[in-house]
Amino acid sequence: MRSVLRLIRFTNELRGLYLIIIVCSVAAAIGTLAVPFIIGAATDVIVDIVNGRVAFADGIVATMWFAVAFLIAELAVTLITSVGGWFGDLMSERMRQILSNRYFDKLLQLPQRYFDDNLTGTIVSRLDRTITEVTHFAKSFANNFFTMIITTVAVLVISGFYAWPLALLLLVIFPVYVWLTALTSRRWQVYEGEKNAEVDAARGRFTEVVSQMPVVKSFAQERRERDYFHARFARTVAITRDQSRHWHFMDALRRAALNLIFFGIYAIIFVLTAQGQFTLGVMVLLIQLMNMARQPVTMMSYIIDTAQHALAGSRDYFSVMELEPDPRELLSQEMAGGELAPKPGSAAIEFSRVNFAYDSESVLRNLSFSVAEGERIALVSESGGGKSTIVSVLLGFYPVADGHVRLFGHDTAELHMAKLREKIGVVFQDASLFSGTIRENIAYARPDASDAEIIAAAKRANAWAFIARSPEGLDTVIGERGLKLSGGQKQRIAVARAMLKDAPVLILDEATSALDTKSERLVQAGIDELMRGRTSLIIAHRLSTISSVDRIITLRHGEIDEVGSPAELATTGGIYAELLALQQEGTARSKKALRERYGIRG
Repeated sequence: MRSVLRLIRFTNELRGLYLIIIVCSVAAAIGTLAVPFIIGAATDVIVDIVNGRVAFADGIVATMWFAVAFLIAELAVTLITSVGGWFGDLMSERMRQILSNRYFDKLLQLPQRYFDDNLTGTIVSRLDRTITEVTHFAKSFANNFFTMIITTVAVLVISGFYAWPLALLLLVIFPVYVWLTALTSRRWQVYEGEKNAEVDAARGRFTEVVSQMPVVKSFAQERRERDYFHARFARTVAITRDQSRHWHFMDALRRAALNLIFFGIYAIIFVLTAQGQFTLGVMVLLIQLMNMARQPVTMMSYIIDTAQHALAGSRDYFSVMELEPDPRELLSQEMAGGELAPKPGSAAIEFSRVNFAYDSESVLRNLSFSVAEGERIALVSESGGGKSTIVSVLLGFYPVADGHVRLFGHDTAELHMAKLREKIGVVFQDASLFSGTIRENIAYARPDASDAEIIAAAKRANAWAFIARSPEGLDTVIGERGLKLSGGQKQRIAVARAMLKDAPVLILDEATSALDTKSERLVQAGIDELMRGRTSLIIAHRLSTISSVDRIITLRHGEIDEVGSPAELATTGGIYAELLALQQEGTARSKKALRERYGIRG
């Protein structure tokens, strides 16, 4: 019950709809309870007519009035049930809205580590399952629970009025049925949790495979992926065998207990009627009431069943909702202080004795460097040397363990992340576009930008030529992740997006490393335009790009090895000098070493 109340409290703003549905349920229950009395009274009148105790003319008029009363009661129940159903549908959809909005809001405020540890498909599966199960339960509970309570109480009182043994037997069946159902519930939820884990794993992999289908097909791994997917769902079938066996065995016990007690109830009614203590009308009334009493008992099982699904289905959802958000990511936090103005004499970017680790693996060690406003800095290291981690830390994706990261003199640990990131433009190796139009993707950072501003950014990024050739121009739909565009076109859109943002700091994360030579030239020209007048932090991907920066920072095992201009580092014998030597060697072996060890193209 505590878990059920938690679900209700979580959607407390729906209490008005809950109340309306409850009122409709109560009214429908009252109307339904009137029917046995009407039929019972009509039965007695008809018996009196048959036995000659009432004149036919008088009796048939009374009987017809009972028929009219029956019609009115049934029509009233039909109308009230329809109204309650309409409000129930509205409540379900509002609950879907609330659960979805709160889940998405929570995800937007969670630290990046959460997304590193969970598959996208699993995250989506938790929401889908919770919405399906919780809304189904809430609707069933609101429509049936109070009807069940009212019917149960009314039947107990009425049957007790006519014969106390009937009420006593009914009082026995309810706690016995609840007890047996509770025994069933504990073990059932364990099984359901195991099934959910298998389904989440399968759906998580499903999403990965669909989003990377060219990779799957290129490596001819369709059979392997199919076998993995099939195996997960095969395990759900195996779990369901045990779960269903347990459920139906316990259900048979519940039903058997129910059958035995109702056998006793009907036997009492028949014997007392035969003894003349009940009229035929009272017997009909009591039989109908007992049939109505069976409904709350079986409905109790249905409600508990849906509650079990809801609780099992929502457990992972609420575990996410209970996670602590990153305080710097809170959507409700005010970005106090207005513009993030540079502090006098401060560097644009400063890392001061920064240490960082993924779990227990240390990545950055006592890292200190600064970047002046307008300076272009290249980060060079072997693959896994910490270049991308520096970018992630600067963007606030991860908090540092020790030390300080400052932007224009402001400690990023004390800044709201939206305020920090509005000062940084990023062009990633993967352009990371969204489904929708070219206009929407370029204007992602500034949705209110005019077409003139969007076109100007596209021209500066060397993207306007292919956009203008597209049938729909800026309104061309590019598909999921920009699949309808070439790699070079996607990167030029990404560069235009960064240009339109017009942030003073720019991060280039291997932005042309995956492009062909022609596309690379076009994108690089756009990037050169983008870097003009900005502080730029570049994860190097080409030696020609490295040679044109103001300074190079080389890293070994997460520590700074050297800092200097390209000319200075060319003669020190360090990483940059080694890169130049490999380039000058020009052999297949040296090119492979550049590519595999450093991610550098000559």
